[in-house]
Order: sequence, then C-alpha cells, then structure tokens
Amino acid sequence: MIKVLIVEDDPMVSEMNKFYLQQVEGFRADGWASSAEEVLGMLEKQAYDLILLDIYMKESNGLELLSEIRRRGVKIDVIVISAASDKESIQEALQNGAVDYLIKPFEFSRLRAALNGYREQNKLFRSQERLNQSELDRLSRFKQERTSSQELAKGFTRQTLQTIWRAVEACGSELFSAEDISAVSGISRVSAGKYLIGLTEMGVLEMDLVYGSIGRPVQKYRLAPNGKGLITKYI
Repeated sequence: MIKVLIVEDDPMVSEMNKFYLQQVEGFRADGWASSAEEVLGMLEKQAYDLILLDIYMKESNGLELLSEIRRRGVKIDVIVISAASDKESIQEALQNGAVDYLIKPFEFSRLRAALNGYREQNKLFRSQERLNQSELDRLSRFKQERTSSQELAKGFTRQTLQTIWRAVEACGSELFSAEDISAVSGISRVSAGKYLIGLTEMGVLEMDLVYGSIGRPVQKYRLAPNGKGLITKYI
C-alpha cells in the first residue's frame, strides 16, 4: 500500500483529494497537512511514499517546501496538484524532482493516470535492483495510455452518471446542491453528492461554498463553461 500525505490548506479540497485517492487501487491517505512547518514535522515522525502537494497555501509556498524537502534529503516522491500554471512554477517543481504536475481544475482521469503511472513505477523500483531500457519505456507508455483513457472512477457507473447529468441539465443555469439533484433524479443525496464531486474533478462542474446565516456552508454547483463538451466523453 502506497502511503500518501496530502498537503493542502483548504480542508474541503483535501477531502476531495482523499476521496479520489481512495478510488485508485493501492493508495492510502495517511495524513493531511496545511503548512510547510506541519509537513516537515510529520516527515520527521513518519515515513510516507508520496506527497500530493499544493503550491498556493496561506502560510506556505509549496515550491519552497519541495526545495527544503530535497535539501534535507528526505526520500519521498511528490505529485504537484496546483492552480499555478506559469512556466516558472512548473519548471521549478520538475527540476526539484516532482514526478508529475497537475494543473487545477483537472479531470479525474488525469489524476488516476498520474497515480497509476506512479504505482507501476513504485512497484518496479521495489521489485528490481536494475532496470533495462524497455522497462523504462513501458512506464512512459503506460502513463500516456492512462492519460488518454476516459474510464469512469471506481464506484461510478455510466447509467447513474447519465441520470445525474439529466438532473444537472434540468437545473439549467441556476446553482444547485446535492439535495436538489437528489430530488430531481431520485438518487440518494449521498450518491448524488459523490457524483457531483466527481463531475467537478472532471471539469464538468464548478463548485462554490454558499454561506447561510446559520450552520455550515453548503456546496453549490454550476455547469462549467466547457462542461457539456467534457461530459460527452463519459456518457
């Protein structure tokens, strides 16, 4: 089992990353940290295999954290998941040994491709002392093939996704919640919520937190500008 430390200062995004991590075989979310200081302290106490690293955090900069991890010689792999799309950030992350870089928002299939590719690489490195060229080439081809795949996440079915999508279309341009989709589709609120999160990760929907006068904020969704084009690849 590959032990993963999620580094993200937004608790909701962290939970989403954990949820999607659980959809990919062989991975376990073993911790969450919201700052560089917290990460470095955790790495001193426990061994992790992989970090899912955000760059923009309120109290920390993910690139500076990655540089410090390398300076300390901590043997851990890093996949960057960030809204930072400037070439300087991407180049710095890759030069500091990030095994992959995902720009938010991204489709779940892209994250799954990154994780599957990393799992194959990890398995190969653990099982063999030496590698030949064909084995290294196979890892590169595997990542490319998985990136182009449009498979659904584990636990998702095309039929249910189609039902959810019809309910989303029925809501039109208005903001809607998991409760709204549940009422329209007849699917349970929990299942509707899971699919809405999935559609958000695919880039089909956009999500906002709507704060009321009492209680916790409610997750509300709307169709992304290119959402209709993206969903056709899945349904």
